[in-house]
Amino acid sequence: MSVIRSTIKMAIATFCSRILGLVREQVMAAYFGASGITDAFLVAYRIPNLLRDLFAEGAFSSAFVPTFVEANQESQNESRQLLWSLFWLLFFITGTICLATIIFAPELISIFAPAFTKYPEKFQITVNLTRIMAPFLTFVSLAALFMGALNSLKVFFVPALAPASYNVMSILCMVGLSGVLHKMGYAPIYSLGIGAMLGGFMQAAVQLPLIWKKGLKPLWPKKFWTPRSKKVFILLGPGLIGFAATQVNLLVTTILATPIIGATSWLNYSFRLFQLPVGILSVSIGNSNLVHFSETWKKKDVAGAKASLQQSYYLSFLTVMPAMVILYCLSEEIVSLIFERGKFNRESTLMTAEALRMYAIGLPFYGLYKIWVPTFYALDRQKIPVLASLFSIAFNIAFCLILTPVFGFKILALGTTLSMLVNSALLSFILKKDLSLSWGFFFSARLFKVVGATLGAAIIVETLLKVEFYSQPFITKCFYLGMQIMAIAILYLSFLLLMGERRAVNALLEKFSKKFKRK
Repeated sequence: MSVIRSTIKMAIATFCSRILGLVREQVMAAYFGASGITDAFLVAYRIPNLLRDLFAEGAFSSAFVPTFVEANQESQNESRQLLWSLFWLLFFITGTICLATIIFAPELISIFAPAFTKYPEKFQITVNLTRIMAPFLTFVSLAALFMGALNSLKVFFVPALAPASYNVMSILCMVGLSGVLHKMGYAPIYSLGIGAMLGGFMQAAVQLPLIWKKGLKPLWPKKFWTPRSKKVFILLGPGLIGFAATQVNLLVTTILATPIIGATSWLNYSFRLFQLPVGILSVSIGNSNLVHFSETWKKKDVAGAKASLQQSYYLSFLTVMPAMVILYCLSEEIVSLIFERGKFNRESTLMTAEALRMYAIGLPFYGLYKIWVPTFYALDRQKIPVLASLFSIAFNIAFCLILTPVFGFKILALGTTLSMLVNSALLSFILKKDLSLSWGFFFSARLFKVVGATLGAAIIVETLLKVEFYSQPFITKCFYLGMQIMAIAILYLSFLLLMGERRAVNALLEKFSKKFKRK
């Protein structure tokens, strides 16, 4: 029960953070649209966001948490020494990177967005934004460190909610500073850079009182480079390899997107929408699978571990497939309702929706990825996901380099989807061999029923349930979109019932009714 309670707390906090993130994107779309200036911010933000991506993938937590738990079992003083030795090491390392980023910002932007050099004003704004946000590197590193320590001590809600403070600060700065900066003769987009920097600081600061309360108050350690701190950096190695490859991939896609004004923004807005079901559905299923699979595997219950894995595999498809239909079939309606206001115009809606459809196709593969990677960690086969990522990233880079000049920016979204398909397929094949799984494990009759129900719902929505949407008032749009989403859910469940999946439908309805009662 304690695991379930912790999971619920993290899920609620993560959900709040995701919703605030979506609100932040809405405000950004209204104030700045999908323009060259917005592209400038997104390019500048990617440089200090590199470490955040690393921590979001969990590589740092995977390396730090077991070592911290080991130290805490020995004594609280040992865990306190480890925490603050890593604090100061991260502070000095990221502080040095921060300083280098400020000094060499023009050179970095020339590498990340060479097309910007043709537009001196946009280039200078991007350089200034990069310098403003450089300290974000340090703040988010320390926030991740505090989060790992608190999670190890069974404190989950506040650390999971901490990223929400970043979104809040960004929103407040956009609303409160844009006009002030404009009057002072500065580009209003700088408000986003200031918000990001202050948001990173708040992300670390809100966790500090709990660190203090848990008896881990600040200290100057006797030694910085201890055997345990060294162990953390050694364990971080495989994650850093995958991280470096991801950044090469990001660099290539950014270079390919920046020549098209607005493309970076369209991809960003669409990916934000795509991440909602990934965060709410796929991540929660992946975390649950890690707990149950690890528990049965460590007990040497191979049959139980396989059964748990198969249940997670089926549940992922069962819940993610209708979300895919919603994002794909209603992409224009969703983007229009959420973003189309202020400087975010009709063209931006169409382009963002086009990218969203390309991302949506990959939703089932993201779901599998979130299950397979923790499974390999539970099997002590951490190198396999890293190697699979390297291969899929190489595939994505080649795919995008060849086809983007021909078909445009949407290929960058499609390349991400196909690379995730390649990644999850490789992991599935290796897992089949490692666990001696049959092909029936992956291609069961129940899975084909889910696919059939998905296709049935998608066809009916596309052919019969499309309505005149854009000329309607906002409230009417909300009503139409809500009815269409409800229709997809009803159609999907009805097709499942017709194909004999009554147990699955009952399980889904029971799961959502329990969530509703808790709220």
